[in-house]
Amino acid sequence: MSNLTITVDDATLKKARLRALTEGISVNQILRKFLESYAGVGAEQAAALDDLMELARRARSRHSGAKRWSREELHERE
Repeated sequence: MSNLTITVDDATLKKARLRALTEGISVNQILRKFLESYAGVGAEQAAALDDLMELARRARSRHSGAKRWSREELHERE
């Protein structure tokens, strides 16, 4: 992970820290979330999840007609 240095006036940083404190988050986390959103990281993750869900919907079991287990059989203990 890389570090980033930015310049912000003191009053703005103070207000950001106070607001972040009330939200239970750090200014660093706020900036990280913003940059991830700005860079489209969230969109890429959402697209990957959509692709995975579509793959799961299209997947077929290799054991068609295999035995179907009852609830009792699944929970049977020896």
